[in-house]
Amino acid sequence: MAMKIMRELCTACGDCEPVCPTQSIKPFKGVYKIDANTCSECEGEGESGSPQCADACMEDGCIVPA
Repeated sequence: MAMKIMRELCTACGDCEPVCPTQSIKPFKGVYKIDANTCSECEGEGESGSPQCADACMEDGCIVPA
């Protein structure tokens, strides 16, 4: 499974990009996009067990499971 960024909620702040351990988040058409082929939902990463991008995002519901 992978995460996805809801275009209509993304403010293009960029907070999610540097925390992604698989470098799956890139700028795309004025906002950000997650590459579903490389996103691991941060399985085995960090203590929280939740995707680091979702933890970093300040917009509720912006980063969700794909």
